[in-house]
Amino acid sequence: MTRSASMTRRGFLRRTALAAGAAAVFPTIITSTALGAAGRPAASDRLVGGAIGTGSMGSGDLGSLLGFKEVQMVAVCDVDSGHLNSAKRAVDGRYRNSDCKAYSDFRELIGRGDLDICTLALPDHWHAVPVIGCARAGIDMHGQKPLARSIREGRAMADAVHRYGRVWQTGSWQRSEGNFHQACEAVRNGRIGKVVRVEVGLPSGNQRGLQKPCPPPANLDYNRWLGPAPWREHVNLGGGSVHWDWRWVMDYSGGQLTDWAGHHIDIAHWGLGYDNTGPATIEGKGEYPTDGVYDVPFKYQFTCKYETGVEMSVGSGHYHPGGTKWFGQDGRWVHVDRGQLSASDPKILQDKIGPGEVPLYKSDNHMGNFLECVRSRELTITPIETALRSISVGLLGEIAMLTGRKIKWNPKTEEIIGDPGASALLGRSYREPWTLEG
Repeated sequence: MTRSASMTRRGFLRRTALAAGAAAVFPTIITSTALGAAGRPAASDRLVGGAIGTGSMGSGDLGSLLGFKEVQMVAVCDVDSGHLNSAKRAVDGRYRNSDCKAYSDFRELIGRGDLDICTLALPDHWHAVPVIGCARAGIDMHGQKPLARSIREGRAMADAVHRYGRVWQTGSWQRSEGNFHQACEAVRNGRIGKVVRVEVGLPSGNQRGLQKPCPPPANLDYNRWLGPAPWREHVNLGGGSVHWDWRWVMDYSGGQLTDWAGHHIDIAHWGLGYDNTGPATIEGKGEYPTDGVYDVPFKYQFTCKYETGVEMSVGSGHYHPGGTKWFGQDGRWVHVDRGQLSASDPKILQDKIGPGEVPLYKSDNHMGNFLECVRSRELTITPIETALRSISVGLLGEIAMLTGRKIKWNPKTEEIIGDPGASALLGRSYREPWTLEG
């Protein structure tokens, strides 16, 4: 049976409201369709979903949502017909029908009018416009990190989410992992005393020789993939065409620095209690490729100082081991990375959080937390303001390295102080006809 708008959660709620005035005349009849079939929730409880961007991370997010019985995925969108067709097959296979609609233009998906939720997994330069469009259309979102390619884009996204009252979950899933939660909770509750320094180790970047322009593959709408980014001839960036390795081109991303800032810098802030603030000064250096299409730093290090006196050093593998390491003033420390958790004294991690202390937000399933918050309208474990503060550190580090100057930052007003040239890098120009408004 084709799932029309009348069978969606939104449609059900609209019909319920319209029928309320007739309730005194006509008895309420609860059908098997309303109650749900084969163990599935009723239409009034079902979340109708779409997916924008269905390659790599997008296919994983789509697969995750298909595992929740309270979700009905009805639409997918991608500018690569190979990714798009694969996503449609996955959805249709899950529901054993052919009802999933496939779109090459995200605006058509957003404009359906029946979506409750949407996942977004796109190159960084494409994050802002669809998010603002979804917010305006009343759609709650799970979006991949990093939040945005520039701080001004991130602020516009956050403002739209707030303005339209949307639920947002960032794909910074480390907050839903037990070892990261335990580490941050120990630090927040003084198990290493007053924190004076943090080391954040991110992966090193890539270098690549000159690539010659070549026609894009027939399955890719290259102009639409570029979107608001500057025009350039198509080249095979790495593993074929533009996929995945767009991360090493500054028009689309900031490389490993911005790709991982939403993970380990995010965890550093969580442990410090800095989810709603940022550094006061940032300075550093980076090494960049001298030829070829790759131009993000392959080696980088910068230092942030916060008004509290805490110093955070962020660097590629040349400078720090991976993950986040907090140091107390008496030499005690906690270090956490994927699959790893250690401390200067094992007792630090054995000491349970007690009454009167600060228990951190607990989530055991990142996508599940998003769906719970869609229903409760509470903040997710990685809401949009948190994501903006996390990526802002990486983007300010990028600006400091590009300018070669010490950046003075006002975290309250989100402005660079006394440096117009650096301030210009807080935003990015869009190729016509794209704007932040859509």
